[in-house]
Amino acid sequence: MTGAQEFERVLDESDKSVASFEHENVSLIKRAQHFLHSTPAAVPLIVLVLAIIIFGITIGGRFFSSYTLTLILQQIAIVGILGAAQTLVILTAGIDLSIGVIMVISAVIMGNVAITYGIPTPIAVVAGLLVGGLCGLLNGFLVAFMKLPPFIVTLGTWNIVMATNFIYSANETIRDTDVDEQAPLLHLFAASFKLGSAVLTLGVVAMVLLVLLLWYVLNHTAWGRHVYAVGDDPEAAKLSGIQAKKVLLTVYTISGVIAAFAAWVSIGRNGSISPSSAVTDYNLQAITATVIGGISLFGGRGSILGTLFGAMIVGVVSMGLNMLGADPQWKVLLTGVLIIAAVAIDQWIRKVSV
Repeated sequence: MTGAQEFERVLDESDKSVASFEHENVSLIKRAQHFLHSTPAAVPLIVLVLAIIIFGITIGGRFFSSYTLTLILQQIAIVGILGAAQTLVILTAGIDLSIGVIMVISAVIMGNVAITYGIPTPIAVVAGLLVGGLCGLLNGFLVAFMKLPPFIVTLGTWNIVMATNFIYSANETIRDTDVDEQAPLLHLFAASFKLGSAVLTLGVVAMVLLVLLLWYVLNHTAWGRHVYAVGDDPEAAKLSGIQAKKVLLTVYTISGVIAAFAAWVSIGRNGSISPSSAVTDYNLQAITATVIGGISLFGGRGSILGTLFGAMIVGVVSMGLNMLGADPQWKVLLTGVLIIAAVAIDQWIRKVSV
């Protein structure tokens, strides 16, 4: 028998069945894990709904009034916008500790240019946005091109910007009445309107529209996909042709501009412009909303809608505890628990991709 005949005989006697793979019975927990991995905003949304239900049952109908719910939205408008800026940075596996003071110095610039120098308000607003963008550009340059850790860079610029804010302003507050008389445009986002029985401000509308815009950009544009890619694996992103440095530079710059936009909204919310608000923990509030919203601190995973839900969770908890007359420290305690729980859940969900 020749070699070819022997080969054919072996083939004839071999098993001709096609390989098949049986689907293993996936447990309910595994299915939940996969669902949450593919839908990052689901966890904060579920927590938000549960928080509303719990406080609604505890407090009663007062909590579900349109006044209470819209007041929560008004209170979180600034943190929600800052959280959106922080989300962009954290998605690249970075962090921005200077975002709060960038907002404050941008507000101070807007106020001084319009009121102290008497320059038209639209130019003052542009000047504030420009300052915010330049601060973000500096952060981005140091992180992307100098290869410095984002935590160290933004910790340093936080101190620099805060000191510059106090030196430039001489810690002088611009009064609410002065803003109203000389630069009413700075109070634009304080304007309110009725939607049924609810009263909403333009600041709330601006927050929601900004989040929706960024959601679209992050999910439906090449730049948005590059942001996720750089955060997930920067080396792989570079090998695939993505200019990681350019992405980081634009992310930090846009984050600074958004912080400056939050400054404009904050003037409408607060009325006056106070340099001393730089000591307020806006940074921690923005990071808290982002982390509770399911944005992974390891980068590359999360939905900016989750950040909005995270800010709303903090707002609901704060309002609910206030209405119950609880000690304010309970809010701090529950916020800490939520942060740790959010990170633990993120770690658990990430195991799906391991």
